[in-house]
Amino acid sequence: MDVADIPNVPDWLVEHLQGEGIEELYPPQAEAVEAGVTAGESLVASIPTASGKTLIATLAMIAGIEREDPGTALYIVPLRALASEKRGEFEQFGAHGLDVGVSTGNYESEGGWLADKDIVVATSEKVDSLVRNDAPWLDDLACVVADEVHLVDDAERGPTLEVTLAKLRSLNPALQTVALSATIGNADELAAWLDASLLDSDWRPIDLRKGVHYGDALHLEDGSQERVPVASNEDQPAAIVRDTLEDGGSSLVFVNSRRNAEASARRLGATTESFLTDEERTALAAVASDIRDVSDTDTSDDLAAAVERGAAFHHAGLARRHRSLVEDAFRDRLLKAVSATPTLAAGVNTPSRRVVVRDWRRYDGTAGGMQPLSVLEVHQMMGRAGRPGLDPYGEAVLLAGGHDELDELFERYVWADPEPVQSKLAAEPALRTHILATVASGFARSRAELLDFLDGTLYAEQTPDRERLADVTDEVIAYLEANDFLDRTDTGLAATSLGHTVSRLYLDPMSAAEIIDGLRDVDDRAETSALGLYHLVSRTPDMYELYLRSGDDEEYTMLAYEREDELLGHTPSEFEPEFEDWLSALKTARMLEDWADEVDEDVITDDYGVGPGDIRGKVDTARWLLGAAESLAGELDVDVGPTLREARIRVEHGVGAELVDLAGVRGVGRKRARRLYEAGIETRVDLREADKAVVLAALRNREQTAESILEAAGHSDPSLSEVEPDADVAAATAVQGGSGDGASQRDDSEDQSSLGDF
Repeated sequence: MDVADIPNVPDWLVEHLQGEGIEELYPPQAEAVEAGVTAGESLVASIPTASGKTLIATLAMIAGIEREDPGTALYIVPLRALASEKRGEFEQFGAHGLDVGVSTGNYESEGGWLADKDIVVATSEKVDSLVRNDAPWLDDLACVVADEVHLVDDAERGPTLEVTLAKLRSLNPALQTVALSATIGNADELAAWLDASLLDSDWRPIDLRKGVHYGDALHLEDGSQERVPVASNEDQPAAIVRDTLEDGGSSLVFVNSRRNAEASARRLGATTESFLTDEERTALAAVASDIRDVSDTDTSDDLAAAVERGAAFHHAGLARRHRSLVEDAFRDRLLKAVSATPTLAAGVNTPSRRVVVRDWRRYDGTAGGMQPLSVLEVHQMMGRAGRPGLDPYGEAVLLAGGHDELDELFERYVWADPEPVQSKLAAEPALRTHILATVASGFARSRAELLDFLDGTLYAEQTPDRERLADVTDEVIAYLEANDFLDRTDTGLAATSLGHTVSRLYLDPMSAAEIIDGLRDVDDRAETSALGLYHLVSRTPDMYELYLRSGDDEEYTMLAYEREDELLGHTPSEFEPEFEDWLSALKTARMLEDWADEVDEDVITDDYGVGPGDIRGKVDTARWLLGAAESLAGELDVDVGPTLREARIRVEHGVGAELVDLAGVRGVGRKRARRLYEAGIETRVDLREADKAVVLAALRNREQTAESILEAAGHSDPSLSEVEPDADVAAATAVQGGSGDGASQRDDSEDQSSLGDF
């Protein structure tokens, strides 16, 4: 189909596509148009990666915006990183008058600023919170797109996406729903659930060849073989990467842990380095410098060292900026090989010539050992192979160590169909959150209405027998009633004032119950410490705790005895099964306390075995939960506000109490706040009225940074032209070096990533 023949879209879109060199639609895109995607018809598109899903969504959204007045299109993504990527893709339409907004955080907001946007990109959690906070612009939705919809199968994210789609469709029964996914085993069930047409295609713009490497050969699914010998100084991934580079391609290597990703990148650097041009070395040196600027940690240094050699690693322990620098350099073909955990397969656009699935087993704590990855997950990784317009084909390779494993991998993954997607909504942790929100937001006012609403979910589509869902629902209602979140009324069910607050704050009710129990304990104490508050929020289900390493039990049990007067709520006995989780929360709290005490980031990563991304993740979660605790304290009339607020701001910025005011200035941060403070600038007012020469010297002569900070503080003349840094302050700053008091180093650097978070 010619793009000029696409119905119900504005002329400017056709001209835009033609300007991008797109004259004809891919076959799946043409099928989507024929199925009515530009006429408001709902669609489930189950097609391979790189087959044009984003353009299908774009056609649906822009046609919907044109069709409705006013009309808003909502694009739901599973990850914040994917939201940023999609914003970049859709912002190109700004030249044609479309306004794009992205919202991924602040779960207490109803997002009023989004009302004037034409396209809104948001995570499913954010959309769920918008529904809970009665965002009025949701009533004007013309189209909702659910990207990576197969993640309804995910135990963590799935129930939120499932309930959110059900609520949006309940708000607007005529809403066009477009669900996108790579090929899944039961796309017909998803289509039936969403009352949508099904587009199920295996077409790709370039061929994807799947196979298994064994011995010195790549065995392909069509029965052919290619010689890829492994030299004496190589392992299988290095041999495949070398072979790919000799043909001008790049490689993604998927492994099963962060530590393996880092070790693999170090090894692959020996292979990729010799293929770099002088220009690429120069460009990669600049990327490496940017990486080192992100954080002063061994992880940052190790990543930069690998990047300089043309390789990199990618996992959730990296800071967000680390990951984006790696992704951009890989897309720009500067990096030749990236070793990654499966997070990179979850939608971020990083295609390569070859994908190597090195590890097809992963540790599963619930199973107590290594377990095979799902077919769907492996196929998601394989789908990254092949870059349209850059590669003649894509190749996805699993690695076998023996002939029996070669046969097993073909049977298990190469020739297998993906598993059917199954709803995870019936699990009690998911239901207690969503049942409270469903009642609090007015979607259901009785048990019968609640079950009727749940009938609109994928779970109900897949489980006609309502008995199990009804039983779990009754258990959850009883729990919510016992904790004063729900009341039974003459007419049915109603959220209490406390229940409304918990729902608005986007808390798991069990987290809220834990926080409430701790806050009520505050009244019996003369003083509340930051550690006690950090431990309180670290005990909640909404915080992934650090797990305990060998020897940690004794260390943190001693800490619990030493600081027991600071800890809030119930303390379990050492002989109770929950004591280990309680200690894990104490370890997490201690890490947060170190961060707020300005302990250097590299010391924290070494002491706790975490990455920079883990620190930021824990800090962001603690900030959110402490903010929620402030709201709950107000609801309960517990007088802990100033202490709670200070603990929240300190952990947010990673600063001591004396720097709270200064660190709140945009652009300052923990290290700059300390340097300014040591130079005699102690408050926001001091900064607003400061001698610019002192500020410039304290900020190590970074003129642009100093100007932006002075402007943010409200300085009457932030310009630093012709300003020389104060010599005395500059000398003192040079002597001080890093910030913080440091902490004892530990030899054991065992990976302490959050469970469930690759």
